[in-house]
Amino acid sequence: MSKYQYETVKVDVSLEGIAHVQLNRPKKLNAFNDQLVSDVRTAFYDISADDNILVVVVSGSGRMFTAGLDLAETSLKSLNAGDPARAAYKNRAHIQGFQAAFTAIEECTKPVIAAVHNACFGAGVDLVTACDIRYCAKDSFFCVKEVDVGLAADVGSLQRLPKVIGNNSLVRELCLTGRNMYAQEALECGFVNKVAENQEAVLAEAFKTAKIIASKSPVAVLGTKHLLNYSRDHSVAEGLAYTVTWNAPMLNTEDIPLSIEAFVTKSPAKYSKL
Repeated sequence: MSKYQYETVKVDVSLEGIAHVQLNRPKKLNAFNDQLVSDVRTAFYDISADDNILVVVVSGSGRMFTAGLDLAETSLKSLNAGDPARAAYKNRAHIQGFQAAFTAIEECTKPVIAAVHNACFGAGVDLVTACDIRYCAKDSFFCVKEVDVGLAADVGSLQRLPKVIGNNSLVRELCLTGRNMYAQEALECGFVNKVAENQEAVLAEAFKTAKIIASKSPVAVLGTKHLLNYSRDHSVAEGLAYTVTWNAPMLNTEDIPLSIEAFVTKSPAKYSKL
């Protein structure tokens, strides 16, 4: 039995070291209740610490990627009962826990590829903006839905979406109107970088890319993701200075001569686990 056992998330790990993480509440359209939030957070903590895993593909089971927040099962109403100060304190913890689920994806030591099909509402946008690579099927659409349920998005979209798209006007339009952004527009604005025919095809594309990444040096892949994340949040000068500190010891890796040998001999390198 796989050690990755969760109530609302399914994880399969291939022999190549690719983990397939599926949001697995298909009867509820993979809507985020407290259990799904907890399972996503725990799954990515576990995956990040597993040296047998090299890359992650995340998708949704059933009809759609996710319907967003499960309004029928949310604990927000109970958190607002009683003394306002105590309720606010509980709300903080609730929001922080939700944020941590998607930050766990961003900070995962393995690259994460989102493979989206059909609807990706609210919390789904929060999730995929935390991923490293985003692909979608032709029937996909994305919606920052929180404005339509009376709140500002609070678990990542408002912070990550401007950095993903780079078009502040479009980001504000999407977040303030709650309109749908369909696959073609998502491709044109750079939110996704590949559109496939259907769910099966987008998964195939995601796994194709995952296999390429899994064949690379784990030291190089880890460092590349880490330095890209750091540089995104700092100036160019700060990013360069930090890269010196990171790469100075990392250049001593055995993976560099192994990679050079593989290039010269035209044969795949066999790298050690991290």
